[in-house]
Amino acid sequence: MLLADDEEMIRAGVRAILSTDPGIEVLAAEASDGREAVELARRERPDVALLDVRMPRMDGLDAAAEIRRTVPGTATVMLTTFSEDEYIARALRDGASGFLLKAGAPRELLAGVRAVADGAACLSPRVARRVISELSSGNAGVRMSRGALARERIAELTNREREVLSLVGAGLSNAEIAARLHLVEGTVKAYVSTVLARLGLKNRVQAAILAHEGGIVDTAAW
Repeated sequence: MLLADDEEMIRAGVRAILSTDPGIEVLAAEASDGREAVELARRERPDVALLDVRMPRMDGLDAAAEIRRTVPGTATVMLTTFSEDEYIARALRDGASGFLLKAGAPRELLAGVRAVADGAACLSPRVARRVISELSSGNAGVRMSRGALARERIAELTNREREVLSLVGAGLSNAEIAARLHLVEGTVKAYVSTVLARLGLKNRVQAAILAHEGGIVDTAAW
């Protein structure tokens, strides 16, 4: 994977956390700005690019968009100390596979990177709650309407599909969901695809948001 952050100490700290997982390999070359991150991604074609939001020359959000355009096989995850809604909304709207906070626990970082490498998506629980809070903002009638609509859509799913959706909402990867539900990972992948298709959702992040709105997220999995 590729790690990009303009602060050397942050890069060292994040790399140290990632190095505790033998399944994660950080490229020897790390980027200190957005343009360098794009160049490295084009050359090395990593599975995952972990990008700081605020970097010189090109910020992480623009770098992520360029990487997705030119290196579609590389998933992008935004890493930042800033949890302002504008960054979250833009990252998710532009197709980032995840959004993690530097202030989060190391296990969140590792789980998020593993999930994205596994073809899933990750959203820090705190970010997820913030997104849901924003989506549910407004008067009580609007909040109730969104929740009711989400529950109505979710009601179309089978019990097993709802179980899978609840764990997607908690940010678990296919492998983690398979272990929790005692299923084969390929079966979980098929369930996720079916859930997305039946609910008309584009990706797992949208599925997670719907799960939160519908109140079915398995918070014990966090």
